Amino acid sequence: MRGSPTDRRPTTRRRRLRGTAVAAAPAVLMLPLLGAAPPESQPSSSSARLQGAFAAAAAEYQVPRSVLLGVSYLQSRWDAHGGAPSVTGGYGPMHLTDARTALAEAPHHSEGAEDPRGDDSRPPLRPEAALPENAELPPRLRTLPRAAELTGLPAETLRTDAEANVAGGAALLAAAQRELGREPSADPADWYGAVARFSGADDRATAAAYANDVFAVIRDGAHRITDAGQRMTLPAEPRLAPDTGQLTRAGLRAAAAAGTECPRTVSCEWIPAPYEEFGDKDYGNHDLADRPASQSIRYIVVHDTEATWDTTLKLVQDPTYVSWHYSLRSTDGHIAQHVKNKDVAWHAGNWYVNAKSIGLEHEGFLASPDAWYTEAMYRTSARLVKYLAAKYRVPLDRQHILGHDTVPGPTTATIRGMHTDPGPYWDWRHYFELLGRPFGPTAGQNSRVVTILPDYADNRPEFTGCVSGGQPCAVHGSSAVRLYSEPDTASPLIKDIGLRPDGSPSTIDVNDLGSRVSTGQQYAVAERRGAWTAIWYLGQKAWFHNPTAQPTAVGAAGLVVTPRKGLAEIPVYGRAYPEKEAYPTDVPAQAVSPLPYKLLEGQRYVVGDRLKGEYYYAVSFDTSGHKVVRGDDVYYEIQFGHRVAFVRAADVRVLPTV
Repeated sequence: MRGSPTDRRPTTRRRRLRGTAVAAAPAVLMLPLLGAAPPESQPSSSSARLQGAFAAAAAEYQVPRSVLLGVSYLQSRWDAHGGAPSVTGGYGPMHLTDARTALAEAPHHSEGAEDPRGDDSRPPLRPEAALPENAELPPRLRTLPRAAELTGLPAETLRTDAEANVAGGAALLAAAQRELGREPSADPADWYGAVARFSGADDRATAAAYANDVFAVIRDGAHRITDAGQRMTLPAEPRLAPDTGQLTRAGLRAAAAAGTECPRTVSCEWIPAPYEEFGDKDYGNHDLADRPASQSIRYIVVHDTEATWDTTLKLVQDPTYVSWHYSLRSTDGHIAQHVKNKDVAWHAGNWYVNAKSIGLEHEGFLASPDAWYTEAMYRTSARLVKYLAAKYRVPLDRQHILGHDTVPGPTTATIRGMHTDPGPYWDWRHYFELLGRPFGPTAGQNSRVVTILPDYADNRPEFTGCVSGGQPCAVHGSSAVRLYSEPDTASPLIKDIGLRPDGSPSTIDVNDLGSRVSTGQQYAVAERRGAWTAIWYLGQKAWFHNPTAQPTAVGAAGLVVTPRKGLAEIPVYGRAYPEKEAYPTDVPAQAVSPLPYKLLEGQRYVVGDRLKGEYYYAVSFDTSGHKVVRGDDVYYEIQFGHRVAFVRAADVRVLPTV
């Protein structure tokens, strides 16, 4: 937050807060149990304790309790995350930020072996990133130290104690109210400007979008069980009308929104990626096109940035680096657009997917992949995706709303270098609820297709490698479900010959995708035994625990493919390129190169799309030679392993399932 700290530092604040919380507990409005109990690994606690902490902090700092609860809901949905930081170093229910330790050493697209462009008609692209040294973090990324000054509480306490964290948030809101020259008020409508300032945004549109979201939460009310098993409720105030005029006096800049392709319900500015030529006829950092007139947009790809916001913006403006269409900021959900949607950005590591997709980078760090993402960013991302999906007719399912981790390697040589973001801690279940397409059963429990759907908070698979190789990651809710070679957790994990050609087993490393599935993905059932379900996965039977009382997957209906009669196996592809005969003489034919996997007789895989082979030829700065090559060969996109893949329609039969 801006402004100098006050001298208010109550040395006995911690003891008073706990006493007030106990006194306020009987008056707390409680709801019936709305979800599962917390995992046994978490200590049980009184459900009134956190709600009482909000009441106590509201009273002490003279902030309306509904405002405090609304802000916290938009930051974290009242979760404490066991003291683990968010992707931008935010802690606790109020997301108090101390981001210095979250800085990554290498940005996302400079790391590993992936060619972000993914086009083998050109030399591999290996971008180098010039990272700013000792960059000063903006105030929005260091609110926790400010809260420590305002409350007199140690920074470590604000990180790890949820009650203290709530008090820190209340102190920041009260300080923002004073900085705007306003007195404390019991009326939530009088706190619009302070809430907008709490976001940390430096422009009016973002601050307003954030405040509008908070007050929408207050008007609608909310209730849920937190990750610590505490029942929380915010009673609805449907007639609340905040004083939005306060924002004009907050001293914030106007964002450059002209030219953006965003819904009106988000804050969006235009920060263009350069289309420039440099040295040896090379150019960057994207290709001009004419989508969807020239070729359809079929995918939206979710990434995380592996860099702070300011560094992310510097990188995408570097013509020698790579590009994506949108960046989303973690603390407040602000969006910057860099590439027009008609043009092709270099982001997914697969040229076929790049040419038919829009890329969204979310501020975050795989250096700490057990961290969490803010509700503000989830909400604005979902609004943007809904807008784009409607505009370009992209289906809202996991075969079209892809994680970077589900984009296939285009060729065998690229499989091991493909990226794994946004990782197992991205909450796909909640994300699709925000998209208005919640996952759920669409067929009976004995159906031949399942949708992976674990309870995010209770699903806590073990991972290693979040901080250093082989070391356990922090316990955390997850969208990922692990797969075994037999219906027994003691059996070996499923092998991925693409990732490990020598046949060595998969691991539980956080970046090892060889033996896991993710929420919302759909697979054909191969067998059931008691509480275990087997699916077809990378040409094998893959087992996961799926007890009736707490299912990991639900029944689904849809189409599947299986090899055409008479074929013992068929090839699988990482891209849907046209046949050789479809290329004009001035466009080099691209190899229809199979991956090392096989789809075997009797196996079935869920269909995501039916499409003709297509290749966008764009290898020069001069766009006059750019061409879209379309073939007659038809492909089906399928959910083959953790990543999607393609098979030729001529090789398969399509069957309905129930």
